Amino acid sequence: MQAILKNFEDYWYLVRDVWSTGVLGHSIGDLLVAAAIFGIFFVLRGLFTRFVLAIADRWVEKTETKVDDYIRDAIRSPLRFLFFALGFFFATEYLAFEDVARDFTESLNRTLIIIAIFWALYNCVGPISQGMRKLERVLTPEILEWLIAGAKTAVVLIAGATILQTWGIQVAPIIAGLGLFGVAVALGAQDLFKNLIGGMSILIERRFGIGDWIRVDGIVEGTVEKIGFRSTHVRRFDRAPVFVPNQQLSDHAVTNFTAMTYRRISWLIGVEYRTTHDQLRQICGDIEAYLTSTEDFAQPPLAPLFVRIDSFGPSSIDIMVYCFTHTTVWGEWLAVKEALAYRIKQIVEGSGTGFAFPSRSIYVETLPPSADEIVAARK
Repeated sequence: MQAILKNFEDYWYLVRDVWSTGVLGHSIGDLLVAAAIFGIFFVLRGLFTRFVLAIADRWVEKTETKVDDYIRDAIRSPLRFLFFALGFFFATEYLAFEDVARDFTESLNRTLIIIAIFWALYNCVGPISQGMRKLERVLTPEILEWLIAGAKTAVVLIAGATILQTWGIQVAPIIAGLGLFGVAVALGAQDLFKNLIGGMSILIERRFGIGDWIRVDGIVEGTVEKIGFRSTHVRRFDRAPVFVPNQQLSDHAVTNFTAMTYRRISWLIGVEYRTTHDQLRQICGDIEAYLTSTEDFAQPPLAPLFVRIDSFGPSSIDIMVYCFTHTTVWGEWLAVKEALAYRIKQIVEGSGTGFAFPSRSIYVETLPPSADEIVAARK
């Protein structure tokens, strides 16, 4: 019995020793207290965020600009993370690590603070860009998007360099090594840089923008959805996406249909050769009167408008109808063109003549003898 009690005493001594020794010289009780401190900060991070944002709301309401509203929303998540980092800091300070452990926890605390700061800066790039929309008079929206993407990339790179510096990793040798590596890569990535320069030339020259309908003969026709660093995303009219390298769009002729001021209708209308002089005059006059009296068509001198006898074709007298519509939207243009076709058909048929169709006349000078004539000749 005494041996059993002795064993229990030894075991209880081990429990007390483990409880007091714990991890890295800290007792289990200290670790639990540190965990409780961290847990309190973790639970209260939402309340802290609402408190800080409530103060920011009162300040934001006094201003007329919307940029500060966007910034307030952008720092919401970083604030929650910062309070989380604050809890980790107090927990590690309570444990009071020494030597290597202290250096490690200090670097970790600095890293959490750096992440919170640069996270907020990254989120603020978008709201700040909203205040730069006035620059669209000088720069296109696509160039601004490139600048925003470049600013976000710069924030991420600076944050990474700062974190590496915090952990004692020298950034300069890494940059030098990347420079040598970049030279080697550049020799094998010439197409990438050509596409990058091509994209910059597209934006600077303002050949087209997002939402424009473009056509590059032999390459693509559709609506531009995104202009990237390497390629441009074009959505064809069958809804299939096409990723075109920027170099091709820079080196080839691009037709931007969205930039049209007016949209053209050019027809040759063939009427029968039996159409009289007066009927031709009536047809041309009525078509021209329709074009000049309808608001759908642009009038001279803004755009040319012609209804003239053009030529005498193989089987028809050709009347040229040449005009421009105010709308450049494809569906609306088709509706205007259809209405014009109905009206022309009504005018031609109302004049007493008709439309010509391709035909060919064969003239026979002599006919071959019939069977009776052949029999009579033999007799």
